[in-house]
Amino acid sequence: MSSGGSTVITANYGRFRRRMVLAAVTLVVLLVGGGIALGVGLGGDDAGSDAAPVADAQLPELGPVDPVLAGLADDAPVPDGGALETRLAPLVTGAALGSGATAQVVDVATGDVLFDQDADAPVTPASTAKLLTAVAALTTLDPADTLETTVVSGAAPSEVVLVGGGDVTLSRTSPSTTYPGAPTVDDLATQVVGALPAGTSVTRIVVDGSLFTGPLTASGWGPGDAPSTYAAPVTATAVDGARVSPGSLARSGQPGLDAGAALADALGAPSATVVLGQAPAGAKTLGTVQSAPIARLVEQALSMSDNVLAEALARQVAIARDEPASFEGAGTAVVDALREAGLAVGDVTLADGSGLSREDVVTAEVLAAVVTGAADGSLGDAAALLAGLPVAGYDGTLSDRGDSDPATAPGTVRAKTGTLLGVNALAGTVVTAEGRLLSFAVVADGNTGSEAAAEAALDDFAAELAACGC
Repeated sequence: MSSGGSTVITANYGRFRRRMVLAAVTLVVLLVGGGIALGVGLGGDDAGSDAAPVADAQLPELGPVDPVLAGLADDAPVPDGGALETRLAPLVTGAALGSGATAQVVDVATGDVLFDQDADAPVTPASTAKLLTAVAALTTLDPADTLETTVVSGAAPSEVVLVGGGDVTLSRTSPSTTYPGAPTVDDLATQVVGALPAGTSVTRIVVDGSLFTGPLTASGWGPGDAPSTYAAPVTATAVDGARVSPGSLARSGQPGLDAGAALADALGAPSATVVLGQAPAGAKTLGTVQSAPIARLVEQALSMSDNVLAEALARQVAIARDEPASFEGAGTAVVDALREAGLAVGDVTLADGSGLSREDVVTAEVLAAVVTGAADGSLGDAAALLAGLPVAGYDGTLSDRGDSDPATAPGTVRAKTGTLLGVNALAGTVVTAEGRLLSFAVVADGNTGSEAAAEAALDDFAAELAACGC
């Protein structure tokens, strides 16, 4: 699994079958004069060596070069709506997706709806709801901003307080095994040791997670959802995405205490007492680390469908919009942010920011509009959302759902998946065989059959769009 393209990944080809036509993408790396008398004559320690002067270097002659990633043609044919109806309607209304499946396909360049199957009907979105949280975060916050984790002095000389700023990516390893670019506990501890009086022994660590308020789990979450392999109690202080250990699948039921214990270990005080509490007013700052930028966190939350990270981002939207930093406040803030961005969200209600709650209500129309707005630039900084969409056959939650022919390159379909018991969804972008960029959303929340069959039907839907020369 990739964290937004930061990890080297081998393409995994799966279930889109040979009907899907993917546009081959050739990456060309040009080394211009690389390694020729590098560093010679630049005044370094070897300036007096016998190497040839830079002026004598013979550079190769370069001819015209095609773009590495060519833009889509403005005049690419728009698929015929009738032809799409013939291809897509049987998939949306078929038995594999159960009753009441909804869908919409939009031409990104014009905004025209090319296919619509009850797209205004309210449905349970599952993890496609993360698209809404992503847009709200990117349009409410500065995508370049970071989240801060701080250690301050405690009530006694031997006590320090770990103050959470909502960055759940803080890492126990250097570098992080899950979130490239994440800050580390070791860095924080090094600063603390340097700021404390020489010889100070830390015997007590207080963990302050008071930035977030309200219940630790959302209404509509099941009793086995937190902790699990995909979710944890939502706290303002956590390490490694609230995992029980770096790189583990299992999430912890006590993220705050785990973070305090990680700091104790990094300070060389593993036997220190770790408790939950609050920092004294006016406490001296002993150390501070910053998360990766918001845009990078959004990318990671989408690509990995990381529920814990998505919830943390939704809380930041709530804080920025002066709502309580709780599940309820975050849900309200995300919907308000989308409305302010110009999206029609009258039928949308969110009980959380990740889509794990069965009380979340969205429409395929809104999901398609979010993707369209990110792709056509009308939602401003929300364009960064596209970088986080899993690439079919390559990374994230679509790594095993790609083209069956390894001779062709993945990349035509980029979409966010959504899965709960009885709910299967897919929303993102696709480039047709004739080079037209479309956005789409399909949500089936009444499936009583096989999850594999439902996913195959969603893949077929995207494959039909990709293969369309219609």
